[in-house]
Amino acid sequence: MSTDSNDDVSLFDAEEDTGRKAKSKIKHPVASFFHLFFRVSAILVYLLCELLSSSFIAPMVAIILLLCCDFWTVKNISGRLMVGLRWWNQVDDDGKSHWVFESRKGSGKQASDSEARIFWLGLIICPIVWVIFAFSSLFSFKIKWLAVVIMGVVLQGANMYGYVRCKVGTRTNLKNMATSYFGRQFLKQAMSNQDES
Repeated sequence: MSTDSNDDVSLFDAEEDTGRKAKSKIKHPVASFFHLFFRVSAILVYLLCELLSSSFIAPMVAIILLLCCDFWTVKNISGRLMVGLRWWNQVDDDGKSHWVFESRKGSGKQASDSEARIFWLGLIICPIVWVIFAFSSLFSFKIKWLAVVIMGVVLQGANMYGYVRCKVGTRTNLKNMATSYFGRQFLKQAMSNQDES
């Protein structure tokens, strides 16, 4: 059984920097670089593996290592530094699993707009690319690559799910947010159709 904790806490006793606006300057260039490096490298190795090597094992191992490095880097470093979010699972003394989703306090350091944009675009686009690869390998009957592609979907999808939960909150908040968004879109569509008539 898992419970959710979505408390606003200071991450790793981060120093408070009140009153400063979020700048568009990248404050953590190394974290931003590695946030995208492992993701893009895994995708490039997958795309170029048949051109670079006739072997299956070497590219597979390289892709899996890059995906694991990406998972660890995004989960433990770039999410905390670039957008002030982190998540993990802990098991208490009774053996119950607890998922913890944290976000930096609103009055704390603000993430820069550029870093947040890099983080969220990388976090959302790359799993979509791996899903496309999954369908591609399935329909082209490259079954041996399906396990590698599914690993890409799972590892990057898990990070995406964890950070969306950190950002949005509980499942109820996520559902309310989606309902509200689609309701507004439907209302805009209905109003624009009524104005055209």
